[in-house]
Amino acid sequence: MHPHQCELIKLKNLGAASVNILNSIGIRTYADLQRIGAVDAYLTVRNRGINASRVLLYALQGALLDVHWNQLEPDLKAQLVADVERGERSQQSA
Repeated sequence: MHPHQCELIKLKNLGAASVNILNSIGIRTYADLQRIGAVDAYLTVRNRGINASRVLLYALQGALLDVHWNQLEPDLKAQLVADVERGERSQQSA
């Protein structure tokens, strides 16, 4: 395993499959994920044609906050979904 993968795999919610997906879109470190953010990372994954559920979105945010995705506040989950939907709309109109 690449050293950067070791860094990501240590984050909450991220397993080998998630780390491989993140690597495929250029996210190799916690700093990369933090810079890009959960919403833009998720949108990039979806734009690559990778089938990703909202659980990945929540998992990415949870990894950034060091909490299990299932413990994210409902309001935060709703905000993440709203941000994704806004991002998808702006991509469609571009």
